[in-house]
Amino acid sequence: MSATAPVQRFERKGPSTSAMIASIADADQRTDSAPFGHALAAAAEEDQRIVGLTADLGKYTDMHIFAQEHPERFFQMGMSEQLLFGAAAGMAETGLIPFASTYAVFAARRAYDFIALDIAEPNLNVNVVGGLPGLTTGYGPSHQATEDVAIFRGLPNLTIVDPCDAVDLRQAVPQLAAHEGPTYLRLLRGKVPVVLDEYDYSFELGKAKVLRGGADVVFVSSGLMTMRALQAADALAAHKVDVAVVHSPTIKPFDAETVLREIDTPRLAVTLENHTVVGGLFSAVAEAAARRGLGKRIVPIGLPDEFIDAGALPTLHHRYGLSKDSIVERVLSELG
Repeated sequence: MSATAPVQRFERKGPSTSAMIASIADADQRTDSAPFGHALAAAAEEDQRIVGLTADLGKYTDMHIFAQEHPERFFQMGMSEQLLFGAAAGMAETGLIPFASTYAVFAARRAYDFIALDIAEPNLNVNVVGGLPGLTTGYGPSHQATEDVAIFRGLPNLTIVDPCDAVDLRQAVPQLAAHEGPTYLRLLRGKVPVVLDEYDYSFELGKAKVLRGGADVVFVSSGLMTMRALQAADALAAHKVDVAVVHSPTIKPFDAETVLREIDTPRLAVTLENHTVVGGLFSAVAEAAARRGLGKRIVPIGLPDEFIDAGALPTLHHRYGLSKDSIVERVLSELG
């Protein structure tokens, strides 16, 4: 499908699903269809050890693309997330490279102990793929994984990746497969925006990248909020505010050197994340700054420490400060 195809809403059984799990792309944005699924299928062509598993959510985590291309290496585990990750661990013990997908809330909350003791403790190459990260669904707290990074950051051996767009996803998948040890990928699925190709960017596991420079403000962002950071930077230029953007797709291990080099300046420092401000990117940046001894104020833009409402995504993003306009307003307020 063309990258310029119009954005479509996701479809699932029931009349209300497409309104609640909607594309994060703007109407006029370029998108890529199911980049994770296509990247995983392509990686499996190169490495016969790669297998795919899901817990009754193949279509809704784009794992169905892999299943169509490699049916002999696809395993449908049913609605049993503990079984999903226990089986993935067993496969990894035999030398396979599993990618196991479900919704992020079910991985982080329901199956945490299995991931901790079956996968992370023995340091197995299992790739946990969590759909609907942060505020990418309007279903409410049962499906909004607003604290998944906070839950997983304390887990030894686990690498955490929060991609911005289809470019990040396509490039991350083979690197995750090649990485020794477990990973957690915050999945963007369906029609995923294509953003980073305009910034001479390439994904490098464990590294943050400076996408644009700026004299007045520095944004440090991850996930879809890097897209919003770039949009807000363009909008702030009209207010004579020059904004730098640093994209940190790997939350753990955190690239403190790159980020702190940009933070340790007179510029206003702002973090942006599609996650609660407790335990995610803001916490990682603040902890790194404290360890370095930087006496620097860092402004967090992210979700509040509360359960999030159900509703339409554009409304929720504006209500909770994740929209471009909300970011611009917050920065102008901070600058006085």
